[in-house]
Amino acid sequence: MPRAFTTLAFSPAVRAAQARYGSRERMQQLAAREPERAALSDEMQQRLRVANSVIIGTASRDGWPYMQHRGGPPGFIKVLAPDELAFADYGGNRQYITVGNLAENDRMFLLLMNYAERTRLKVWGRGRVADDDPALLEQVRDPDYPARPERVIRMHVQAWDTNCNSHIPHLISEDTGAA
Repeated sequence: MPRAFTTLAFSPAVRAAQARYGSRERMQQLAAREPERAALSDEMQQRLRVANSVIIGTASRDGWPYMQHRGGPPGFIKVLAPDELAFADYGGNRQYITVGNLAENDRMFLLLMNYAERTRLKVWGRGRVADDDPALLEQVRDPDYPARPERVIRMHVQAWDTNCNSHIPHLISEDTGAA
């Protein structure tokens, strides 16, 4: 069984580029390697439970990409199940591009960087905005965080992957000693 992320990410054009640049054979071996990675491992769930920052990628119905930072206190991303994540969406620039994109194209991507440990986690999935679920909002809300959550973004995980740490700078926060 191929890895879930390679099924999503290795389109015919990507496979052609891999062949052109000499990495196709290696990527075929990667795709065939276990585990499938359609549900988050315990280690990846733990990474999410301590994250305080994420870059969210969405796309409009017409395919225009959009990336937006979201953050909160450590652990603001809640692991509801190995294949289900949710987090409070706090007020920001009030453009609602992520919210609008998810209304017409539920594909989303999360990129979590840990600069102190020089690691990254990539998560592909299907997202939806929950405006009318008070119980879920209460589940993801952090009562000690001063911002008021406006809604919940929920993601059904379809695939995840990590990368090597090449080119990730080693940064440490002055306040906490972690990135």
